[in-house]
Amino acid sequence: MAEEVEIRGAGSTAKIRGVVAVPVLSIITLGIYWWVWYYKINREMADLGKATGRTEELGDSPGTSLLAVTLGALVIVPAIISLIHTFQRIQALQRFTQAGEPLNGWLGVVMYLVFSPVLQGYMQSGLNGAWQHQAQGGTLTPAPVGVTEPAPIAP
Repeated sequence: MAEEVEIRGAGSTAKIRGVVAVPVLSIITLGIYWWVWYYKINREMADLGKATGRTEELGDSPGTSLLAVTLGALVIVPAIISLIHTFQRIQALQRFTQAGEPLNGWLGVVMYLVFSPVLQGYMQSGLNGAWQHQAQGGTLTPAPVGVTEPAPIAP
């Protein structure tokens, strides 16, 4: 079962999901779980972005991301752009939470081209590290210059 951790300052939670469970459930449900997972990870990052004033880096509209990979997939380009932006958001989340080395973008491309369910596990592993670090009271990097930071977040 997925462990829930509180997103500091957001009043919501993020899930530490199994890196193998995500692609397996996506395959078993014929892709339906993938859509649910994609929406939820984008919502979790958007919640932290809103709480910290980092919506530019962490996103602010998980519904738009989901729409791009569902209906936008008919045109192909919006789905690929949304996937790239989600990957970049995960990297930004990792930098922001200082949870180690960010995911490797080139490795992500290879995984996507060879066997995309492996990419889901890879993305989830990056999210898990960031959420665990943040939940354990890890430091968050300050907002970029010119961005007004909301009130400090209590651990």
